[in-house]
Amino acid sequence: MKKTSPTSKREWRDGGRSKPAGRPAAKKNLSGSPKGKPARQAAQQEAAPAPKTRVAKAKKLVVRNPNQKIMERARDLKEQRSNLDSIEPVRLQKALAASGVGSRREMEAWIEQGLVTVNGKTAQLGDKVSPEDQVVVKGNVIKLKWPDRLPRIILYYKQEGEIVSRDDPQGRVSVFDRLPQAASSRWVAIGRLDINTSGLLILTTSGELVNRFAHPSFEVEREYAVRVLGELSVEQMRMLTGEGVMLDDGLAVLERIQEQGGEGANKWYNVVIKEGRNREVRRIFESQGLTVSRLVRVGFGPIGLPNRLKRGQFYELNPAEVAGVMRWADMRLPGDKRRR
Repeated sequence: MKKTSPTSKREWRDGGRSKPAGRPAAKKNLSGSPKGKPARQAAQQEAAPAPKTRVAKAKKLVVRNPNQKIMERARDLKEQRSNLDSIEPVRLQKALAASGVGSRREMEAWIEQGLVTVNGKTAQLGDKVSPEDQVVVKGNVIKLKWPDRLPRIILYYKQEGEIVSRDDPQGRVSVFDRLPQAASSRWVAIGRLDINTSGLLILTTSGELVNRFAHPSFEVEREYAVRVLGELSVEQMRMLTGEGVMLDDGLAVLERIQEQGGEGANKWYNVVIKEGRNREVRRIFESQGLTVSRLVRVGFGPIGLPNRLKRGQFYELNPAEVAGVMRWADMRLPGDKRRR
């Protein structure tokens, strides 16, 4: 048994034995953490992303089956496939984005950095690929997805407090956490809604359809129900739909605006815009001295928020409805021989 020296009065007063001589205590930095390894561990803990919040899956809106003729048409559309040999070559970054590898801008950056090869050769911007080509991204073989069948489209009633992103260091609830997985593909949101905006969010497995809806050159209408504290004058409404208002990122003009009533100091407006700039509707009203207390997207292009769809629910379009959206977007259906 190891002997210990008697405890001195000073040690007894201080509550224990002092540390042996020759081994000074580790110095602490300004944050109170010892220097060296413990400090690095503390820094890593601070930089680590917040734990992901677990949420319940969204419920699917169940609707009555359409008539027999529509059901037969939907079944035929679902079974149709396009001949891959008839698919014309497309730009590499477009094919990669449509296959869910990343955004088109990201793919362009990776191509410029030499991270993409086609049939063993380093790809260049402007290269096109066909179904028979082999594409490798960052050392991984990519199985490109080609539009040989109908894409899937779902409508989700986004709730306030949810983000439209898969990556969030703060661990906030994402709409992708609540939606079902798409087999052999992934959901891509058509446009975004900020965390404080609710309403219609369209998601699809078709990158081309996303571009048709969201690209500014197509000027697709977005419709919102807006509740504000205060009221616009007739002159302000005429100005917002006429010459517009200059915001930090350029001129903003409302396509249409209509009063929708309200109670007390809160007034509701129906607003239509043709752009999808960040917080554009909110900033337009703020430029007139009004604060938006609630913002709900109720329409996007040919699709409106279904009346029976509740907050946090989703509805998947049937093949006949998907075909209607594709015709609106001037996209070729599977098995369609026509050229765009």
